[in-house]
Amino acid sequence: MAKLKINYIRGKNQSNSFIVKFAMVILAIVLICIFLPKQPRFRYEFQKGKAWNHDNLVSPYNFAILKTQEELNRDKEQILKTVQPIYNLNISISKEQIDQFNTDIAEKWQISNMDSLIDQNMESYQSVGNALLNYVYNRGIVSLNNRYQNKGGNSDKLDRTQSQYNFTLIHENIAQQKNTADIFTIESANQYVSEAIQKNTKIGKKNWLTEVLKNYITINYIFDENLTNKVEQNALANISMTRGVVQKGELIAEKDKIINNETYQKLESLRKVFEDEARISGNQNFVAFGQFIMISLCITLLMVFLYFFRTSIYYNNRLVFIILIVILAMLGVLSWAINMKIPNLYYIPYCSVPIIFRVLFDTRVALNIHLLMVLIAALFVPNSYEFVFLQFIAGMVAIYSIKTLVKREQFLLSSLVILATYIVAYLGLVLTRNGSINSIYWIDVVPFIVSVGLTLLAYPLIYAFERLFGIVSDLTLMELTNSNSRLLRELSLKAPGTFQHSLQVANLAEAAIYKIGGNPLLVRAGALYHDIGKMLNPLFFIENQKSGTNPHEELTPEQSAQIIISHVHKGVEMAKKNLLPEVVIDFIRSHHGTTRVDYFYNVFLKNNPDKLVDESIFRYPGPIPFSKETAVLMMADSVEAASRALKEPTEASINGLVDKIIDYKITQRQFMDANITMRDITEVSDIFKAMLKSIYHVRIDYDVNKKIDNTSV
Repeated sequence: MAKLKINYIRGKNQSNSFIVKFAMVILAIVLICIFLPKQPRFRYEFQKGKAWNHDNLVSPYNFAILKTQEELNRDKEQILKTVQPIYNLNISISKEQIDQFNTDIAEKWQISNMDSLIDQNMESYQSVGNALLNYVYNRGIVSLNNRYQNKGGNSDKLDRTQSQYNFTLIHENIAQQKNTADIFTIESANQYVSEAIQKNTKIGKKNWLTEVLKNYITINYIFDENLTNKVEQNALANISMTRGVVQKGELIAEKDKIINNETYQKLESLRKVFEDEARISGNQNFVAFGQFIMISLCITLLMVFLYFFRTSIYYNNRLVFIILIVILAMLGVLSWAINMKIPNLYYIPYCSVPIIFRVLFDTRVALNIHLLMVLIAALFVPNSYEFVFLQFIAGMVAIYSIKTLVKREQFLLSSLVILATYIVAYLGLVLTRNGSINSIYWIDVVPFIVSVGLTLLAYPLIYAFERLFGIVSDLTLMELTNSNSRLLRELSLKAPGTFQHSLQVANLAEAAIYKIGGNPLLVRAGALYHDIGKMLNPLFFIENQKSGTNPHEELTPEQSAQIIISHVHKGVEMAKKNLLPEVVIDFIRSHHGTTRVDYFYNVFLKNNPDKLVDESIFRYPGPIPFSKETAVLMMADSVEAASRALKEPTEASINGLVDKIIDYKITQRQFMDANITMRDITEVSDIFKAMLKSIYHVRIDYDVNKKIDNTSV
C-alpha cells in the first residue's frame, strides 16, 4: 500500500511538472509569434551575382523600379549643389558700427595726440572714414562658408574664382541673387580700406586711420542656417525614389540566368511592392497562424531533442525555463532591431547565445539551440540566406572554440576567432555576389567588431544564470579547482597528506576522463574536494600520520570504522556550509559508494570469531556512483591510496594492484548506476597503470633471452 502511494505521488509530481513545462513552451511560442513581423514574405530568395533558380518570373502588374542607394546618394549630391545658401541683411549692424566710429574718433584722436600734427584735422579723417565704412557695408560683408566653397572642387586646392559661390540675400522679405565675388569678406574689406586710404592725399597718418577703421568692420550678411537647411530638406524630399517602370507581363528574371544589377533592382522593387500591398490587403490572422505553426515545430524539435538526448535538462523545469528565456530575449532584441531599422542587424551579438548554452550545458545542446534560433530568425530578417550562413558559421565556431574551457584567456581568443570567421565569411559572400574586390567596403566590418565586443557580455550573464538558477558552469569549476581557494588551502594545512592524495587523484581522474570522454573540470573539482571531511580528524587517516603513532590502536574496530566512514557525511556538511555546488558534493557522497571498510571489518572478525557482525557498521552509506565522472573518481581514489602501500612498486605489482581494485569494485556492483562501459573501464585501467608507473619511476625489465642478436646479420 505504501509503495502504491509513493508511486501515485511520484506520478502526480511528474504530471504537474509536465503541465508547467507545457505552459512555458506554449507561452514562449506565443511571445515569439508576437515578436515576428506580421506581413507576408516575398516567396523568392535571390542574390546578386547568383543564378535565378526559379522558373521565369514575369511581372504580375505594373510597378516602378526603385533607385539603388548609390543612385539616390548621387541624386542628393546633385540636388544639394543646386541649393543656394541663404543670408539675411542686417542693416542695424552697419548703422551701429558707423555711429560707434563717429563717437569714438574724437577720443582716439586725442589719445594719439593728432592735434600736434600740422595741416591735419579730425573732420577730414572722420569724413573719409564714414565714406569708406558706408561703401563697404552697402556692398556687403560676408563670412564664406566652406560647405559651399567645396562645391566648386577640392577644398585644399581652391583658387579665388573656385572659392566663390552664389547665394540668396533676403532683406525685408525680398530675395536677391548674389555671388560672393561681388561681396566683401572682412579680410577683403580691410584690404580695400587700406588701399583707398593709401591713395587719399588728404590723409597724412594713413596707417593710423587704417587701424582705427579695422575695429568697425564686421559682417552684415548673416548666414541663415535653419532656413537654408529647410530649403535643402524640401529639395531632397522632392527627389524621385524610382527610375523607370516594369510593365505587366514583362520578363523580370529568366531561369538559370545570372542576376545582374538591373535584374536585382527589379526584383527588389517587386519584393517591396509585394510586401507593401500584402501589408495592406493581406489577412494578418493567417500570417500569424502560419508563424505559430513554424515556431511550434522548431520549439517542439528542441523539446524532443532534450527528451531523447538530455533527459536531465528536460525533466528540470528551471533549465528549460533558462533555455526559453534566452531564446525569447535574443529573438526579441532582433525583432526590436528590425522595427527600429538600425543600420545593420549584425550589430546584434547573436553568437552570445551559443556561448551561453555551451558554457552552461554542453556542445550538442548549444549547437541544436543555435540552429533552431537561426532558423526562426530567418523567418523575418532581410537577406535571410546571408544571415543564416554568417550566423550559423560564426555560432559553430563560437561553440567549438570553447569546447574545453580551462583558461579565461579562451574567452578573448574565442572572440577573435569569431571575428575572423565573420570577416572571412563576409568576404566570401561579397565576392560570390558581386564578383569584384572593389565592392568590398571595410566599413561593413564594423558591425561584426561591435557584435563580437558585445558577445563578451555573455560571460557576466552566465554568472547571473548560475546564481539565479543554481547551475554550475565550467567557469565555476575553474574557480573551484584553484588550489588557493579557502577550503583547499585549509585542507593543505590541516591534512597535508590528504591534500597531496587529492591532487594525485585529481590528476589520475582527469587524465582518464580526457581519454574516455566526460567533463574533466568537473571530475577534477570533485577529486580535489572528495576528502575534505578528513580535516576534522586528520590523524585517523594514515596519509596524515607522521609521528608513527596510530590513534586507532586505542579504539575498537567498530569505532575506527565509524570514524573512517564519518569523513563522508562530515565532508558533505562542510561542503554545504561552504556553498559548494551539489554536483561537487555528489563526488563526496559517492566516492566510496556502498563498499566496506575491509581492514577494520577483518580485524573485528579476527578478534571476535564467534560474534555475529553487523556489517552495516563497516559499510559506507552510499550512494554508488551514478555518472561516468563519479565512477572514475571512485577508481582513482582507491587505486591511488592503495599504491602508496606498495613496498616495491614494479610494473607487475602496479598492474596487479590496479586490476585487483577495479575488479573488486565491479564485483561489488558499484558501477551499476553509472553510464560507463567495460571498454571505458579498461581504458581507465590502462591510464592509471601508465601514470602510476611514471609517478613511481618504474623501469621495465626486458628478458635478455628475447632480444634479437643482430651481430650475425
